[in-house]
Amino acid sequence: MEFCPKCGAVLFQLKKNSKCPRCNYSARGKVKIQTSEKIEKRKEVAVVSKKQASVFPIIAEVCKKCGNKEAYFWTVQTRSGDEAETKFFKCTKCEFTWREYR
Repeated sequence: MEFCPKCGAVLFQLKKNSKCPRCNYSARGKVKIQTSEKIEKRKEVAVVSKKQASVFPIIAEVCKKCGNKEAYFWTVQTRSGDEAETKFFKCTKCEFTWREYR
C-alpha cells in the first residue's frame, strides 16, 4: 500500500501509475505493481501439547469419537468480546479435540 507524499491519502493503483484521490498527485512509474501475491502455506499447530495437558482440569464429558467419559477442558475467547467464549475439550484416552459454542 502506498501513500501520497503531499497529503498522506492512500494512492489508488491504476495499471502502471497511482493517483491520489484528494490532491490528484500522480506517481507515474514510481510504484511497483505486484501482479501475483505470494500465498503462504499454513502448518497445523497442536492445540494442546502433552506437556500442557496435565495443567488443564479433567471433567466428565463423553468423547464424540471413542466414547471415553473424561476430557481435558479449557476456554478461549474466539469471537468478539460481547459473545460467549468457546469451550474446548480433549479426550484423555484418544486425544480427540472438539469444541462447543454457546
